[in-house]
Amino acid sequence: QATLEESGGGLVQAGGSLRVSCVATGRAFSSHVMAWFRQAPGKQREFVAAVRRRDGGTSYSPSVKGRFTISMDNARNAIYLQMNSLKPEDTAIYYCALGHASSLSTTSRGYDYWGQGTQVTVSS
Repeated sequence: QATLEESGGGLVQAGGSLRVSCVATGRAFSSHVMAWFRQAPGKQREFVAAVRRRDGGTSYSPSVKGRFTISMDNARNAIYLQMNSLKPEDTAIYYCALGHASSLSTTSRGYDYWGQGTQVTVSS
């Protein structure tokens, strides 16, 4: 069993920056990939970014590529999402996910554990 806890969400103006964090405990040591997803009101959960523990490989959604950066701290079993040039359409609950497969999956099915989420609101 693994437990994920996100932090760092909040309210920011369009064009601003925010960093969200996620710390994994429990079985996190055996995970291969960690990722961020988000869900806006009335919309389905969507992939944002993923990072692979073994080689630091990353994957991004086209909607955030060039603005967001995912990083991993293996020693702390933590990942971070640095979000720059934020837009109102980035407003959502951001969820951390952990998977034991080695591929950088962009779908929810690729992940075994999920955090409770942290709210990010971007005002126009």
